[in-house]
Amino acid sequence: MVNSPMSRKLARNGGLFYPVIGFALFVTFLYLAFGDLWGLNINRETIKLSFVERNGTQFYVDGKAFYINGWNSYWLMDHAVDYSNRPRIKGILQAGAKMGLTVCRTWAFNDGGYNALQISPGRFDERVFRALDHVIAEARKNGIRLMLSLVNNLHAFGGKTEYVKWAEKEGVALSSSNDSFFYDPTIRRYFKNYVKTVLTRRNVYTGVEYRDDPTIFAWELINEPRCMTDPSGDTLQDWIEEMSTFVKSIDRKHLLTVGLEGFYGRRSPKRSTANPEFWAADLGSDFIRNSMLSTIDFASVHVYPDHWFHDKNFEEKLKFAAKWMLSHIEDGDKELRKPIMFTEFGLSNENEDFEPAQRDRFYKMVLDFIYKSAKRNRFGAGSFFWQFLVEGMELYNDDFGIIPWERPSTYQLITEQSCRLAREHGVLPTQMEHLKNFCASTRL
Repeated sequence: MVNSPMSRKLARNGGLFYPVIGFALFVTFLYLAFGDLWGLNINRETIKLSFVERNGTQFYVDGKAFYINGWNSYWLMDHAVDYSNRPRIKGILQAGAKMGLTVCRTWAFNDGGYNALQISPGRFDERVFRALDHVIAEARKNGIRLMLSLVNNLHAFGGKTEYVKWAEKEGVALSSSNDSFFYDPTIRRYFKNYVKTVLTRRNVYTGVEYRDDPTIFAWELINEPRCMTDPSGDTLQDWIEEMSTFVKSIDRKHLLTVGLEGFYGRRSPKRSTANPEFWAADLGSDFIRNSMLSTIDFASVHVYPDHWFHDKNFEEKLKFAAKWMLSHIEDGDKELRKPIMFTEFGLSNENEDFEPAQRDRFYKMVLDFIYKSAKRNRFGAGSFFWQFLVEGMELYNDDFGIIPWERPSTYQLITEQSCRLAREHGVLPTQMEHLKNFCASTRL
């Protein structure tokens, strides 16, 4: 299947009991580190965040190299619209902080339809905007930064299809493809207006404009862009150049990425050696070309080998994923001279040969690449699990999502990664005291 798992989202949990320092020690840690999650009483208003900056090939915070152990919870704004759901927002952010995670990637868009942030071009629902305000304010209280995506290439939550529908209602003559989003002047104007409105939004809870808030780690132009009607890549490249320049004209404090899956285009010499299959070169995107622009601060890559192949077993998919990550980290070094972020990775539990142990093996492989990169001060700057939930969110679940603390092996993998990164580059002031103590006790 060439379609991304993004349209399905979220999974049931899985995982093998990965070797740990001792089961008794780990259970004790779970209780101390996580048992008081819902009753945590800490004055987080004192947490101060600095902007994350890029110095060449690395991210920095307060002069220290910053390698990210992060996660995706795309549902934060949508779920926060209903006040009764807001404890779940607090819950997942507190959970992330307790695991030593530092950045959460989530949607800052919902175009048309139910709970739309943008009801129609230039019309916004203040109730939904306040939900996003709440997410940002709550993230700051917990010392978590956010990567905010601005539009979807897919149909979920509106996306570029909704923009095309809006233009058609105004009598704009468009092609049958929703790729008109990338080249139609009217739609480009819609999107620029949206971007400006979001970036200059003043948070009702903090009083800070989004463009001035260091809680936001980075902006992402579009989730998984593809322009299949122009496989040359020129149309998408022009759109990225125009929109990234526009974002930077409003906000030069925050980092910016495209939101790519990482496929190599027709002009790339890697199109036949590194892509999963032949179709990947004809999607209208090109990892190196799209990421090369000076207005793009870092490159993004997704890792879904089980959705890109249908005739390989798990071991073959795992081998490809390792090769895929290594190829892109090398691109950061030899071609882009920018950090490489694996902003989504996951393994479906609907694969015919799926076993819970496979997910932990896949996770560990991804995390090990980032750790080795951090240890050597290299270009693999971070990774983001797809996707974390809390209890009672079955409607948001798909075959990738997990509730991390429900499986000790998975929880241990995540927390150990935070400890390993802390050992190499220090513990950020925003990370929990219990994490520092745990990392010291386990000598990770």
